[in-house]
Amino acid sequence: MASSQELSDFLHDVERRAFKQTVYAVRDDHASLDIVQDAMMKLAEKYADKPVAEYPMLFQRILQNTMRDYWRRQKVRNLWTTLLSSFGVGENGEDDRDPLDTIDVGDESENPMGQLERSQTMQMIEKALEKLPARQREAFVLRYWEDMDVAETASVMGCSQGSVKTHCSRAVHTMAALLEKQGLGSRALANLGVES
Repeated sequence: MASSQELSDFLHDVERRAFKQTVYAVRDDHASLDIVQDAMMKLAEKYADKPVAEYPMLFQRILQNTMRDYWRRQKVRNLWTTLLSSFGVGENGEDDRDPLDTIDVGDESENPMGQLERSQTMQMIEKALEKLPARQREAFVLRYWEDMDVAETASVMGCSQGSVKTHCSRAVHTMAALLEKQGLGSRALANLGVES
C-alpha cells in the first residue's frame, strides 16, 4: 500500500507528461488540464490503497478513459451546437491559438542554437503527429514517448498487442514520410528513440 507522500510524488512526476499526452489527443490546453486533474483525482480517490508499482498502468488507463469521456461529451455538445445553429443561434468564434505552442520542449543546458533546432524539430514532429489517426497517435505516444512496452500499451488502449504493433508501424511510416517532405525524415524519429 502506498503512502500519501508516495502518491503525491507519483502525481507530481507524471503531471507534465500526462498534460503533453492529453494535449496531443485533445488539442485544447484548458480541456487537457481538466482531464489530467480529473484523472489524478480519480487515482487518488479510488486507488490510493494500491501499491506504487501499479500506479503508472492505473493512471494511464484512467487518463485514457477520461479522454474518451471528454470526446463523448464533445460529440454530444457539437451535435446540439449544430442543431441550435441551424435555428440561428451562433457561436462567438473560435480561438485560433495552438495549445502545442505553450509546451516547452527546450533543454536549458543546450546552447541557444541547439535549443532553436530542437524546438523547430519538435514543432515539425508535433505537426506530423497531429495528422495521424487518433488510435495511431495514441499508440505512438504511449510506446515511444511514455516508454511503455507493447503489452502495457495494449492494456491501456484496450486492444490486442498485434493491434498496437500495427498502429505503431503505420504511425512511424506515416510520420517518417511527412517528415521526409520537410527534410527531416526518419532521422528526427531516430533521435527520439523511434525505430522505423
